Amino acid sequence: MEKNIESTRQLKVAKEIQKVMAEIIRSKGMAAFGGALVSVSGVKISPDLSVAKIYVSIFPSDKAEAVMEVLQENGRTLRGELGNKVGKQLRIVPEIVFYLDSSLDYVEHIEELLKK
Repeated sequence: MEKNIESTRQLKVAKEIQKVMAEIIRSKGMAAFGGALVSVSGVKISPDLSVAKIYVSIFPSDKAEAVMEVLQENGRTLRGELGNKVGKQLRIVPEIVFYLDSSLDYVEHIEELLKK
């Protein structure tokens, strides 16, 4: 079996974290992120379930840098809220690391090229 295949447990935990994190971010409202729309586009979790990489897409993309700063600054608080919601299912609440999902920018770029 290949090493990089995620286990069923990893996939289930990642799916749950994605759902809960999306709710937490949505509950903060757009004002918390300077009027940007932030959505959780994916979550990858380490095999030992100790680190969750949370991929967020941000619209409009010119606000991405500011929003990423807000997310990183509030990482501990967000992890705490995550712990309150999934603490019953997980022994340890994973460390969370935010990454910018730039696939929206890529789609936009392709559409621009196609229009030419």
